[in-house]
Amino acid sequence: MRHQLFLAWKYLQYHWVKTTILILSISFVLFIPLGLNTLSNKGSKDMMARAESTPLLIGAKGSETELSLSGLYFKANSLEAIPFKTVSEITETNLGDVIPLHLEYYVKEFPIVGTATSYFKFRKTSFQAGRSMAILGECVLGSKAAETLGVNVGETVISSPKSAFDVSGSYPLKMTVVGILNHTNTADDEAVFTDIKTTWVISGFAHGHDDVSESTADSLLLSKTKNTAIASPAVLTYNEITPENIASFHFHGNPDAFPVQALLVNPKSKKDGLILRGRFENHPNNLQIVVPTIIMEELLDTVISVKNLLFLAALSIGLATLVIVTLVFSLSIKLRSGEIHTMKRIGSSKSTIFNIIGLEILLTIAISMILALTLVILLNAFGPYLIKTFIL
Repeated sequence: MRHQLFLAWKYLQYHWVKTTILILSISFVLFIPLGLNTLSNKGSKDMMARAESTPLLIGAKGSETELSLSGLYFKANSLEAIPFKTVSEITETNLGDVIPLHLEYYVKEFPIVGTATSYFKFRKTSFQAGRSMAILGECVLGSKAAETLGVNVGETVISSPKSAFDVSGSYPLKMTVVGILNHTNTADDEAVFTDIKTTWVISGFAHGHDDVSESTADSLLLSKTKNTAIASPAVLTYNEITPENIASFHFHGNPDAFPVQALLVNPKSKKDGLILRGRFENHPNNLQIVVPTIIMEELLDTVISVKNLLFLAALSIGLATLVIVTLVFSLSIKLRSGEIHTMKRIGSSKSTIFNIIGLEILLTIAISMILALTLVILLNAFGPYLIKTFIL
C-alpha cells in the first residue's frame, strides 16, 4: 500500500497543472456553502449579541434600520440630529437611564462618540490603561483605535473634518487621551469616546479665545476700554483645550437645542420600556423609538434569505463541477490506457492498478478538503472584520 501511495503521489506531482486545477475547483465548491454558513452564523451571533445588550434607541423619524446600525455601530453620516433637551425630557419620566450619542465626527477612520461616562458602566467595559474622560478635550480610545493610531495615555489625537471642503464651522480639535479600553470584540474597540460637550466644541457651539484685554492687537478689537475689550471675529479660536485656556471656553446658544444623533435608553423595568415605546408611538416632535433586537432580527431574516439563495446557487454550481470533475477523471483514465497496459505487462494486478488510481482521486479530494477547511477557519477568524467593512 505504501508503494501504491507513493506512485499515486508521484503521478499527481508529475501532472501538477491538472492536479492544481482540480484541487482548486473542488476546494471552492466545498468552501462556498461552508463559508456562507460560517459567515452568516458568525455575523448573526455577533450582531444579535450587540443588539440584545441595547434595550432601546431613540432618534429622528426615518429609517429604523439606519438608527439601529448608527446606535450600535456608530455609523451616522446621514442620520438626522435631534435636540439635546430630549435627554432631560426622558430623564424626567423616571422610566429609564438615558445615554446620549453624538456621532458626527471622526479621528481618521475611527468615529468620535460624544457620550456620558455612564456609557462605560452600561457596556461593562474596563480600562487597560488610564481613566474615563472628565473635562473638555479629554477622550478615551477603544483598543483597536489605540493600536492602529499608535497612541498611548497622555498623548493626543486630532478630530478630522467632515470632508476636504468642510466650511460648516467645525473645528479640528486636539484631544488628550486619558484612557484606553480593554478589547471587547465590539464596535467599541474602534471608537474614540469623549464628553458630548467636547463634540459640541468641534461643531463650533463652544470655543475659547485669547486674553483679548492684554495680548490682542488693537486691530483685532471692535472696542476697548479700561475694564473691557470686545474682540472681533478675527481673533483665533483654540484648537486644543489646556488647563491654561479651559476657563475661557464658553457656549453660544441654548445647549438644549444642540444636536445628538441618537439616545441609548436603558429602561428600569420591562414595564417601563413598554410605557416608553407607547409614548413614542406617535411622537409629535419627529422622534421614534426602536428595539434593536427586533430590527436586527428583521435584517438577519433578509440576510438568511439571501444566504439560502446563494447556497442553492452554490449547490447547483457544485453539482455541475462534480460532473465535470468526474468527466476529467474518466478521460484521464482513458488517456492513460497505454500506461495501464504497460503496468499490466510488468505484472501489476487489476486491483493494484485500481488502488493506485483510487489513491490519486482520494489524495486530490483530501487536499481539496484541507484547503477548503483552511479557508473556512480564516473566514471564521476574519469574519467580524469583513462584516464591519462590507456590510455595516
